[in-house]
Amino acid sequence: MDQAEVIPRRLAPHFPSSVLVIRLATLLCLWAAWEALAASGLLYQGVIPSSFRVGAALAKLLASGDFYYNLEFTLFEVLASLALGVSAGLVAGLALGASVFAGKAFEPYLHYLAPTPKIVFLPILLVLFGVDAGSKIAMGTLSCFFPMALSVATGVRQIDPVLLRVGRSFNLNVVQTIRKIYLPSLVAPIATGLKLGLGVAIIGCLLAELKMSNRGLGFLVMQYYSQFRIPELYAALIVAFAVAALGNLLIGRLVRRRGGG
Repeated sequence: MDQAEVIPRRLAPHFPSSVLVIRLATLLCLWAAWEALAASGLLYQGVIPSSFRVGAALAKLLASGDFYYNLEFTLFEVLASLALGVSAGLVAGLALGASVFAGKAFEPYLHYLAPTPKIVFLPILLVLFGVDAGSKIAMGTLSCFFPMALSVATGVRQIDPVLLRVGRSFNLNVVQTIRKIYLPSLVAPIATGLKLGLGVAIIGCLLAELKMSNRGLGFLVMQYYSQFRIPELYAALIVAFAVAALGNLLIGRLVRRRGGG
């Protein structure tokens, strides 16, 4: 047997365990640094509470019915934003990617607007949709639209032209071409847009709730901040992080089942 084949086989079983050890060691070091900073007194008292206090606050938060009421409201906003932003971004990305003229004419605007902080549009959205869920969903939709549209447009241009010529030879109409050629070829770009879109949709909804809302996770965070309940504030932020991480995990598993990697 060739030596080049023997070495990878010997190393491969030990590599995942080494990575796991490094990850656990990193988390342990971060936790130790947090506890040391909390006990040092270098910062204003209570700004960095002990992780045990944050854990207790998280347990109390998860046992509260009021928390689930606010969480449900935020999840509804995020899911509605994701559905609207992904749909609009998918259509725009297909149009820009499939048409050279449309791409050159309109895509530069997306590139210029994509990095713009979407919070600057919040006053306009509040005027248009009011202070309830509508403005938060609009904020999340606007945030989610750009990464999906740009990701899909880039993916469309990377589709093998041979596939499109085969589709034309079979006289596929526009809907059939999208369903049989574009969408199966765009699983990875759509997944990328979904992951990025989910993150910015959560950020957009939470920012809108922080500025003006009477319910939602952002409202809870601001309530805890105004009352200087710092452990509860960190606990609410941990929940928001967990929602984003769980969403990305679900998207990743869905993509793998669809054969996108």
